[in-house]
Amino acid sequence: MLASLSRRTFLATLSAASAASQAKIRNVEIFPIEIPTPREELEAGKYARYTFYEVETDAGVRGYCFDRGADFRALDRIRRALVGQDLFDVGRHLKAGLAQWAGVEHAIWDAIGKIAGEPVYRLFGGGPSRLRVYLTCVWKGKADQSHVTFQQQADMALRIRKAGYSGLKIRAWRPNPIHDVDACGEIRAAVGPDFSIMVDRTADLNGLWSYPTALAVARALEKHNVAWLEEPFARDDFFSPARLAREVDIAITGGERFQGLDAYRECCVQASYDILQPDPILCGGLSMIRKIAALAESFHRPIVMHGAMGLRVAGWLQAGAAIGVPWQELAIVTPPFLPEEQWSPALKVLNSKSLFTIRDGYIDVPPSPGLGLDVNRDAVREFRIPPSPLRPFYPQYPE
Repeated sequence: MLASLSRRTFLATLSAASAASQAKIRNVEIFPIEIPTPREELEAGKYARYTFYEVETDAGVRGYCFDRGADFRALDRIRRALVGQDLFDVGRHLKAGLAQWAGVEHAIWDAIGKIAGEPVYRLFGGGPSRLRVYLTCVWKGKADQSHVTFQQQADMALRIRKAGYSGLKIRAWRPNPIHDVDACGEIRAAVGPDFSIMVDRTADLNGLWSYPTALAVARALEKHNVAWLEEPFARDDFFSPARLAREVDIAITGGERFQGLDAYRECCVQASYDILQPDPILCGGLSMIRKIAALAESFHRPIVMHGAMGLRVAGWLQAGAAIGVPWQELAIVTPPFLPEEQWSPALKVLNSKSLFTIRDGYIDVPPSPGLGLDVNRDAVREFRIPPSPLRPFYPQYPE
């Protein structure tokens, strides 16, 4: 390819690459946005609120990320740590506290990818990819889902399967956990044997199970060929899930709220979970997810990342393609929506006509530079809203 370039073009290309490699961070912005959406659609469960992160460089390139909550009081501290620094010096930024501001870290990688002309997964050593998707469905109303009939859950599972997806996760929050087992039985009867069903207790978010309860639930779920039971105990309890994993065949999974490496190392040493589930924001960012993946691989533990929805998924896809994951979770899906329907308001802040492409139950990882979002910056700023002075953590979507 170099032979086809003129000397002048070749030198100009080298000059541009050299200048880009010296890019410095000029500014960081973090603010909430609310995308105009009809009230009836909002009430039905469509996503219209995000926290927007922007990293501006002196190379004329901006990196973006969309997330949910953020502590906007930290913005001055973030700017003091990052403004004027080399964009590419991510190791230095992490030492300055970047892992606490993972939305900014995602935006930094977006800018780096744009300057390099490559998607982030390529910078991390991954190849072109499409990721198999499962949906976590939570019905509106009572959080414990006790108002939802087994038939409703089975009908949604059937709709998901007909749409090409091959997996569904439900909450195990009903007051009587055996009722969630019975729901899985009805789902299994509806979708047949070649569809994955997962169950999430979500640790102590809805009250802790005793060990005998968790054991009884796990053994009952096995009868319906449920793929895994997620976070059946407190998140700081590394021993009970390890004990349960030894006593049952169903996979025991967890780890979505940990930050940094220490807790994941403890999970691996104690064999707490058959599958680790780090969150690419909560764990500390894309740089950290790669470290966790390497740690997990050394203990022969697969990773299935904790999920996201809408614009937030961009970083998840890049991480998934880089480290290789068997599933990509899309959460939280509010029935009767499918993901493309639920995140449709997000198209108003993009220049493209689609957010992500889902075909036959797989989501394509965008091959365009950075995180792969073609953001309309003017639209984002048009939809900017002030954070509440009484609630600096911007309210967002349920766990």
